Amino acid sequence: MYLHANAKLGLAGRFALVRSIEGGMSLKAAAAAFSVSPATAHRWWHRWLAANEETRSSLACLLDRSSRPHRSPRQLGPELERAICACRRKTGWGPRLVAGATGFAHSTVWKVLRRTGLSRPPRAPREPANRYEWPCPGELLHMDVCRYARFLRPGHRVTGDRSQRARNWMRPESRVGDNYAHAIVDDHSRLAYVELHDDEKAATVTGFCERALAFFAAHGIVAKRLMTDNAFSYVKNRSLRELLACQGIRHLTTEPYRPRTNGKVERFHQTMAREWAYGLSYRSHRERNRALPHWL
Repeated sequence: MYLHANAKLGLAGRFALVRSIEGGMSLKAAAAAFSVSPATAHRWWHRWLAANEETRSSLACLLDRSSRPHRSPRQLGPELERAICACRRKTGWGPRLVAGATGFAHSTVWKVLRRTGLSRPPRAPREPANRYEWPCPGELLHMDVCRYARFLRPGHRVTGDRSQRARNWMRPESRVGDNYAHAIVDDHSRLAYVELHDDEKAATVTGFCERALAFFAAHGIVAKRLMTDNAFSYVKNRSLRELLACQGIRHLTTEPYRPRTNGKVERFHQTMAREWAYGLSYRSHRERNRALPHWL
């Protein structure tokens, strides 16, 4: 079904209009009753009279027609369009270079490329996912941090209203800043440990990691490897390096700009954001933070 975006009457309104005229109402009176011009009322009445029973029963005669012209004598022929598309595929050039090579106007080349779906180059194919999972719990732990803004009232992600910006009227230290959700996920069992802090400094990361390792040990999981990204608080953290060396844990890092290598904890952060941080409406970040243990 096709209806123009700015149509005054919908399909039901058009049907009511023609039924009113069938009932004896004049075109002028029907147009006034439905707040349209007499020309509009005449158009729908004329189409209704010209339609057969099948199109009347389906109301297809009351749908908007395409405004595309029946003939386009100045449009390029199929062979010329194929030449433009072939040049685009072979060279990868933009419309201006293709226009210079084929001898057509830039606007003509652009219209052809857009009509044929070649105005944007295709995205490079993604590498196939190389999924892995260690056979036993503790063989590999994934650690990462995700930050969430502090707030004193719900924002647009919950209310849907972008016209009002959240303002904090409390102490200056409460007006800006973030809460950092530090998380460690076991590669095999997916057991997770999360803490919320006000920063991601080296001392905070080391303390969190020490408590997380104790948490996993209490559940019978002895860590052998820990994977993180290349953040300074991980790779330049001497206290963390000493902690891992003391417990015989090997520290692994992901390749630069490839977060999916540490994808299990990245996916955990997405789930946590969707179901905990943004899944409910909280009155403040403190209420949101208090709800985290229950979600876990």
